[in-house]
Amino acid sequence: MFFFAYILYWLDRYEKEPKILLGGVFLWGMLVAAGGAFIVNTLLGLGVYIFTGSEFASEITTGSIIAPVVEECLKGFAILVVFLVFRQEFDNVLDGIVYAGITALGFAATENTYYIYNYGFLESGYEGLIWLIFVRVILVGWQHPFYTAFIGIGLALARLNRQTWVKILAPAAGLGLAIFAHSMHNTLASLMSGLGGLLFGTFLDWTGWFFMFITILVAQARERRWMRQHLREEVASGLISAAQYHTACSGMAQMVARFASLFSGNYRVTNRFYHLAAELAYKKQHYALLGEEHGNILLIQRARNELARLASRARA
Repeated sequence: MFFFAYILYWLDRYEKEPKILLGGVFLWGMLVAAGGAFIVNTLLGLGVYIFTGSEFASEITTGSIIAPVVEECLKGFAILVVFLVFRQEFDNVLDGIVYAGITALGFAATENTYYIYNYGFLESGYEGLIWLIFVRVILVGWQHPFYTAFIGIGLALARLNRQTWVKILAPAAGLGLAIFAHSMHNTLASLMSGLGGLLFGTFLDWTGWFFMFITILVAQARERRWMRQHLREEVASGLISAAQYHTACSGMAQMVARFASLFSGNYRVTNRFYHLAAELAYKKQHYALLGEEHGNILLIQRARNELARLASRARA
């Protein structure tokens, strides 16, 4: 799950999110969300069994209704905290997906460990261990990030919109879609057994992940358009050079510039420069969309001032 989290971190090409926040949401998912969900799911599932006297009713109710609601709400709370408390770090749809996905990967780290050990190793030894590692990591390893990404997308849409109804409905719709996708997976897993059921469920899961990956690519392209649009003015004003502009607008070129700067001793300056260039572009976009909301003008000026200090030393 740490490796998967790094993939999400890498996909956020232009303005990396603070590692301390990403570590915090990962730990929330791993400890608080996973631990809380285990307790609540167990207690409510036991209540269903006591009420119905049916083990099947308890399992299907827990898997299809209780677990999706409880788990997505607990994971979603960490994303909501970032959205409310660290609003200036929550800039766009890709940020929402990254925070949501890494929270969910923390949750999956605990859940996978529990399932692989208890239902893999303890029941079938090393053969069961290897099989469940294959199922939980390879076949369905991205399931929790996929569900919870809808929450991040919903909050991001609220972040980038003036309309009150969007600010209310988008997060609610995101949570609803996360719960629905989670419930569909669990229901199919409960009702469909054998190799055919596994293959069908895997096909549906991977189809969903494919479309979420396309969403990420679209979000990246949107960010790149923001960079190209809003940094042209900074080239015209002389704040950054044309070469720095072209590097800033290309994730690959930025990676090359950072790597080259390792050998010239100015990696920190170069890394900070291109992070600030993206931040400046995003804040200018926020100002265009939302006006003077939470000090956008001041944030734009601060980014420009720091870029001016770094420009002469940043590698293009």
